[in-house]
Amino acid sequence: MVGRRSFLTSVPVMAVMIAAAAYFLLPLLWVLFAATKSSADLFGSFGLWFSERPQLVENLGRLFTHDNGIFPTWLLNSLLYAGLGALFATVMATTAGYAMAKYEFKGREAIFGMVLGGVLVPATVIALPLYFLLNSVGLTGSYWSVLLPSMVSPFGVYLARIYSKDSIPDEVIEAARLDGAGDLRIFWTMSTRMMAPAIVTIFLFQFVAVWNNYLLPLVMLNDAKTFPVTLGLTLWNGQTQRDPIFYVLVVTGAAVSALLLVIVMISLQRFWKAGLTAGATKG
Repeated sequence: MVGRRSFLTSVPVMAVMIAAAAYFLLPLLWVLFAATKSSADLFGSFGLWFSERPQLVENLGRLFTHDNGIFPTWLLNSLLYAGLGALFATVMATTAGYAMAKYEFKGREAIFGMVLGGVLVPATVIALPLYFLLNSVGLTGSYWSVLLPSMVSPFGVYLARIYSKDSIPDEVIEAARLDGAGDLRIFWTMSTRMMAPAIVTIFLFQFVAVWNNYLLPLVMLNDAKTFPVTLGLTLWNGQTQRDPIFYVLVVTGAAVSALLLVIVMISLQRFWKAGLTAGATKG
């Protein structure tokens, strides 16, 4: 009887999980299949299967050579914005979160409250003020106009604080100080190792957020050679009515971009899952 009741209880849970998985995976599967099709087959064949004449190699060739190879430039720009921005954001968030968790100083809670406020502010609200601020120092239109805002992660500071607060025992820090270690040495050689799951999680969240960011580059950039993938594919999508080949370029470019993110997430999955669990249970 208990087994039957457990089975009946698990059925709705499994149904919800399957529906959620389908919701997230079906668009990815569609774009992967679409990347193998011609313009005609995109609209004349079943979306979740291959056409009679797949042409993935031809589509990739067009993608990477169109307009003098602008797509690889967009990919490199996205890697620059997301990789460098996430790296600096992770370092600053980790150090700030650790300091607010392990040091007593005046105004600590007020500063942390401001950080939480930054988490709640939508990106659309600060896009225009950021433009005016960076324009006043002549940085709009340059790589720095996207890089500098990407180097800040209020959520990363929040996660680093709640993780380091309980995952790094105060006794370990005191013992290291008694052995003659300075605060910087304690942080870089001991604390960062204990915070590794949170550090990887912050990096992954920030990398994905910057990679998928569309509004900030749209506001800041005006030269196609500085565009990231998101903005570049939107530029091509606006030309589909003029030339149907852009349908193929857009879906193939979207597939390549999505696969790169999947590779990053899978490679960091072990650390990411550990960091999420710790962030949900500590603090």
